[in-house]
Parts: sequence; structure tokens; C-alpha cells
Amino acid sequence: MRASAFVYPWDVNGDPRAAARIAGLGVQQATLASAYHSTRALTPRHPRHRIVTARHAAALYPVDPTRWQGRRLRPYAAGDWAPGDAYGEAAEALAGAGLDVHTWVVLAHNSRMGEEFPDTSVVNAYGDRYPWAPCIAQPATRAYLTGLAVEAAVRPGAAGTELESLGWYGLPHLHAHDKTAGVALGDAGTYLMSLCFCPACRDGYARLGLDADELAAAVRRALEPVWRGATPAGGWEAVEKLLGEELATATRAWRDPVARSLQEEVVGAVRAAAPGGFRILLHADPDPYHVGANVGVDPEHVLGVADGVVVPCTGGPGLLAPFARHATGGNVLAANLTVVRGMGGSPQTLHEDMVRAAGLGAGEVRLYHAGLASDEDLSLVTRALARPV
Repeated sequence: MRASAFVYPWDVNGDPRAAARIAGLGVQQATLASAYHSTRALTPRHPRHRIVTARHAAALYPVDPTRWQGRRLRPYAAGDWAPGDAYGEAAEALAGAGLDVHTWVVLAHNSRMGEEFPDTSVVNAYGDRYPWAPCIAQPATRAYLTGLAVEAAVRPGAAGTELESLGWYGLPHLHAHDKTAGVALGDAGTYLMSLCFCPACRDGYARLGLDADELAAAVRRALEPVWRGATPAGGWEAVEKLLGEELATATRAWRDPVARSLQEEVVGAVRAAAPGGFRILLHADPDPYHVGANVGVDPEHVLGVADGVVVPCTGGPGLLAPFARHATGGNVLAANLTVVRGMGGSPQTLHEDMVRAAGLGAGEVRLYHAGLASDEDLSLVTRALARPV
């Protein structure tokens, strides 16, 4: 089974041993961040630092000024956490260690953009803005995401890309000092709290014959039992129970085509700019109403658009099955497994997890994350990858 490790440029740059250490795990590929959101990251082996704080979402390479000239929305440059062409420097080192390098591009997740341009953000049924979540129904946001995807994905020497957050983002977000877990929302509550009521989405509802104010009021009423502590059980059927089947279906009639068309647009633009053989994968969840970094998709649709998907499998490989039912011989199904025990991963069961994922159709594995893991975690990874699957 082909394996790739996720890596940040700051894991590699300034550490002359990093690239060889990552290759020594037994992986064939490094999936290297080229555009990434704000984060605070541990670097447990770096000779110069132990913590890197990326203060805002940024391009980790020098952007092309002509591409973005005159545009209101444009990528932000990184600060001292990834100066210059941080991506290019790390990519060169990783390739020099014998690894294929693919870009890792985070798209609809940008808190700084939401703070500076609040009109770009998702607005929930209560009127609260989510600055971390750009609304993908807005034309300017879609143009920005497409431009960023092309520029950040097709970097010199890259053999492919993995696109994260290419769809609806919503309430879920790892925020500093987060205090949102006091009420268990479940999938249904999360969906309702992620519905957008910005002007673009209000217009979209209107085109479907819905009154946006009435829909927002219905969403608020549907959430009342949730705030009282009644966590709705189940998936989409719980949304239908809370909101009513007709209104629930109507929200999807607006949101699903918006996400699908953006995925088509972005993948098409990247493919047009990329060299032959360039692979385009999406981080994806097979339930189309789900939101977040692993965007909800229609498996049949997305496998007809992209070359494949990276599927979260740390809690088990079950999400692979809906994709496997629609995959063709040319599609890539990659199981994403967390191997950092401090982040809920299980490197000690990596081989067993890979075998289970292969049984459900995965031909590749992604390891999250080579830069964040302890030496002991990486030793377990090395032993697991040495065993055949």
C-alpha cells in the first residue's frame, strides 16, 4: 500500500535531517502544505524551535502578483513561520530524499479573511458570523478559491495535490480557548448551525421559492430542543425530524449544487494548469450534508470529477465503503490515519488499520502527521510500514 506523510514546511526547513528522517519511515510520498490555515504546531525534533505559531491563513510560497492584481480577496503572505518560498525549500529537500512531493492546499478556511472582510463569511440562522468559514456561494469567494487552488496546487515539481475544505465549512472549528462543547449538537444540530444566511444564500433560497427569514426562524425553532439538551440521534433523518422533511430537503437543494459546482470548477481549473499525470484528490466525507475540512460530497459525483479522495479513517475505515462502491480503476482511495497518540491517533495499530482500510478499497494511506509525532510514534509507524499489507 502506497503511503504518504503529511508535512509542514517548517518541519523541514532549518533541519538538515528532516527529509531523510521522513523518507526513512518507509513512505513514498510527502504531502506538503503549500497553503494553510492558522495553527500552533509542535516541532519536537527541530534544532531551532519547538513551537511554530502560524498566525493566519497564508500561502507558503511567493504569490504571483499579476494573478491577484486588483482583486479584493487574495492570499496572505506568511510571516516568520514560513518566510520566502518555504514550500519550495522544503519540497526540494524532500524530493532530494527520494520522495514524491504533492501539495496540500487548504481552501475554504480562513479566519483572517473573515475578520478583514466580514461580508465573505457564513452567517448562521441567528445572525452570527463565522469568520473562519468563507461562504462558497459568493461569486468573489469562489473566484478567490479557484485562483488559490490553481496557484497553490501546481507548484514546481509537484506530482499532484490534495485539496482540503473544498466545500461548505460551518460551525466545526478548532478555535483558541474553544467553549462550544457545552451542548452536544450531533450531526443534525451541527448542520442546522452551519446553514448560511448571507445575502448570496438568501438569494439562493429565494430562487427556490423559500423565504429566508421564515427558513431562519424555522431553523431556530428546530434547534430549541437541542439547546435544552435533547441531542438528536441519527444522521440526515435527524435533520428531517427537527426541521421537517420538506424544509430540510429544500436547504440541500440549494447547498449541494453550490458545493458540486465549486468542486467541478476548481478541479477543472487545476487540471487545466497542471502537467500531464498530475493527480488531484479531495479530502472528503461521503455524507453530502457534512461540513468541515473533510467536506461532505456525493461519492459518485466527486469520483467523476477528481482523481480520488482522502477519507478520514482514524475512527475506523467505514467511510471508505460509499466511495468504494463508485470507484473505478483510475480512482485513488486514500485512508487518512492519525498516527500521533497525543491527538487521538493509534500508531501501535497502524498495520491493522491499513489492512482493514485495504479491505474496504483503499489503495493508499495518509499519515497525519510526520512533523507532529513523537519519536516513539514514528518508530511504530516505521515498523508498521515495513510489514506487507
